[in-house]
Amino acid sequence: MEVLLGFAIAVAISLTGVGAGTLTTPLLIMLLGVPPAAAVGTALAFSALVKIASVPFYAARRQVNFNVLKLLLLGGLPGVIAGSFLLDHAKRASHQGVVYAILGVFIVVTAVVRLYRVFRPAANAVSKDRSRLIPWLALPIGAEVGFSSAGAGALGSLLLLGMTPLTAAEVVGTDLCFGLGLSIAGGAIHIGAGNYDLALLIKMSIGGIFGAITGSALATRVNQRALRIGLLLVLILLGCRLALHP
Repeated sequence: MEVLLGFAIAVAISLTGVGAGTLTTPLLIMLLGVPPAAAVGTALAFSALVKIASVPFYAARRQVNFNVLKLLLLGGLPGVIAGSFLLDHAKRASHQGVVYAILGVFIVVTAVVRLYRVFRPAANAVSKDRSRLIPWLALPIGAEVGFSSAGAGALGSLLLLGMTPLTAAEVVGTDLCFGLGLSIAGGAIHIGAGNYDLALLIKMSIGGIFGAITGSALATRVNQRALRIGLLLVLILLGCRLALHP
């Protein structure tokens, strides 16, 4: 079951670009009954393993803007540290309902943002560079990732599109590196705090490797827009159900 889940999530990521954390956390909680903190920690570690295989390709094609990446990490890393420690503090039984609700809301918001990006008209490239604001805006994104594992892909991309004149390929490559950095930092904190399931992570990673290969092979044969819309709608339903979890 866990291997198949890792495979399915990696395929979905390869085909749709939906963030690993956004998809993994609710599935671990709802399908496998993993506690919220352990689900987030496992999702962040799994996300890092899936993304780390893609980063060298973007870097080799010079599609990563390292100056902008530094600004993202300048704000995002303190945020992910704060969010990770906040979730670890809130994982006590008396706070479980609040944690479920916040996670659910984060996942719904992230999915809605991604859905908006699917339907919104293509925006013109930003001609004015406002990258000096990036660290301040990356701080809450990092906090959300540390607390819920969701948001780096959707919100990071929107931030880069609105604040920099980067090309579409540079936005994808730079945001992917940003998400990788947050996943490594947040995952390390959660693992150090014991908020992870090692056996589950290993099984999911085995499936994830084959899923990433399969998804890449199918990428040119599948209607990605329709699949992305369907997957985001499912995420909205999962997030709502998670927020109402008793």
